[in-house]
Amino acid sequence: MARPIPLELPPHDEHAERRAQLDAARIEHADAILAGYEVLQALHDQGILDALRGALGARDSIVELAASTASRPESVRALRNFVLLAQALGTIDPAVLADLTRAVPAAFIHETTKDAEPPGLLGLVRIFLGRDFRRWLAAMMALVVTFGRNLRRTDKR
Repeated sequence: MARPIPLELPPHDEHAERRAQLDAARIEHADAILAGYEVLQALHDQGILDALRGALGARDSIVELAASTASRPESVRALRNFVLLAQALGTIDPAVLADLTRAVPAAFIHETTKDAEPPGLLGLVRIFLGRDFRRWLAAMMALVVTFGRNLRRTDKR
């Protein structure tokens, strides 16, 4: 009769395996680890780690304050208004908005660097009769008329 072959496996040392993996990772990722230590030291030097530790310690009161603030009617309206403004900005052609953002500083620079007196009545009439002013005035009037139309719709609700 055959006798079974004894099988003796060495005990599995999970800690030794992890230690070997960590040693290999330290060598392989030495530059990243050193960079991480530098970032950690910079966060400590600036006091950011202390602030984060304090925030973690006070997380219950921070959550309570945020919840009470967010549930107030003013906060809800502000959030809704922000969403509406974001939607409105999303519908504006970027080229038109770029024209506006370039025009505002240029107009202020033009008007604040002049050494001359403000325009007189004849100068104002000349500006009023200019094509660019009339184009702006037509755009603003279209905005006001559309806003008034929307107010009328709101009154019927």
